[in-house]
Amino acid sequence: MSTVDFKSLGDGVEVQFPLAIHAPFDPAVDYYLNSNVMGLGKGYAVPMEYTDWREEVMSWKESCYIHAGLNDAPIFRVKGPDALNFFSGISVNSFAKFPVGGIKHCIMCNHDGLIMTHGVLLRLDEDEFESSFLAPYAAYKFYTGGYNAKAELDQDQVIYQVAGPRSLETLEAASGECLHDIRFARHRMSRIAGMDVRICRVGMAGTLAYEVHVKKNIAREVYDAIFTAGKNFGIKKLGFYAYQLSHTEDGFPQGFMHFTYPWGEDKGMMEFLKMPGFTSPLGGSMGQDMNLRYRNPIELGWAKTIKFDHDFIGREALEKEAANPRRTMVTLEWNSEDILDVYASQYQSGEPYMPMTPSHFGQVHGSGMLVADQVLKDGKMIGISSGRNYSYYYRKMISLCSIDTEYGAMGTEAGVLWGNPGARQKLIRATVARFPYLNENRNENVDVSTIPCQIKK
Repeated sequence: MSTVDFKSLGDGVEVQFPLAIHAPFDPAVDYYLNSNVMGLGKGYAVPMEYTDWREEVMSWKESCYIHAGLNDAPIFRVKGPDALNFFSGISVNSFAKFPVGGIKHCIMCNHDGLIMTHGVLLRLDEDEFESSFLAPYAAYKFYTGGYNAKAELDQDQVIYQVAGPRSLETLEAASGECLHDIRFARHRMSRIAGMDVRICRVGMAGTLAYEVHVKKNIAREVYDAIFTAGKNFGIKKLGFYAYQLSHTEDGFPQGFMHFTYPWGEDKGMMEFLKMPGFTSPLGGSMGQDMNLRYRNPIELGWAKTIKFDHDFIGREALEKEAANPRRTMVTLEWNSEDILDVYASQYQSGEPYMPMTPSHFGQVHGSGMLVADQVLKDGKMIGISSGRNYSYYYRKMISLCSIDTEYGAMGTEAGVLWGNPGARQKLIRATVARFPYLNENRNENVDVSTIPCQIKK
């Protein structure tokens, strides 16, 4: 089996999308998602669930998972004398200390301080850098900037995410090498299944996590070796449904999930991409104003990443925002009784409330829907809630909220307006909670010396 049939919601025309070469076909999978929904532009069939999403979301707390659903990730590589200056000039991050083998969560903004993209940046050599998910914005700025360097969009690389408390043991068993030396936000080369791979200690799971970067033509052999080695440690295959339930709980706001990028406001970028504009289906009580869905890094909780030791696009706007932040990032816990009322309305006469699935993720005619809701207190809008999902681990419905700073204290009570404008709406009680919500055994704090090395010296 090499393809999966999809039926267009718009015109009923049947189309086919290839199964991803990055992971083996699993006959137990019944439900696939077209990866175009995630904005990757390829059209692979991505499994939504391998077993059960509840089982899968527990993997990064109890065992580990392997996830291949983010491919083809946009890999953008820059090499040459101006490579460092290029990234420094368009990133809020400081590059004063960025050794070879280092990793940065790289954030790029426009002149208004709004996030244009964010992703992972690796330093491969003194004059060579590799990024994932910084393109197409980074490519646009490079090719229109006249830099003394060479760049390429690498479509021949696969990224596997391996995360959870048993992830290090899994990768050591797969590689036959002790990997304890790879500190948080560091990377180096290794070998799995006799193939060269790059192992990075970074990830979105919140708990101990790694990425494995490998060339596409040998990716399946590496995947199989990791999964086989991980069986002794309870490894699970992670579907897209469980993956998108991780970001809110683990405290990683994500583009196209919690906010969107103002690409359409940049005419130069639209001309570069040969696009007439950039839009996304919008849902939730925030309505249809795209401008209300943009975010700056401070209100997303990334203020510590911004360093004013260099000139960069958006510096002036972010200096003003940092001096007097208007909003801060919190987690909202939603009231369980109010949620049950939403479910109960589906079985009562009259107009029901908008359905509430475990995840906020929606799809309209093959495009992912960005859902955001008003957060109110005493009738005043004090914040924007997004990324709502059910945390099976904590047994709570939660969301991330960019909230006015004066209401950001733990325990503050507010309400989330549930339902699209023009439909039946309900004010669901919510309480400001910790951010990140998953606050134990964080990747950056895990002491791997307490984990037995799988390779006997």
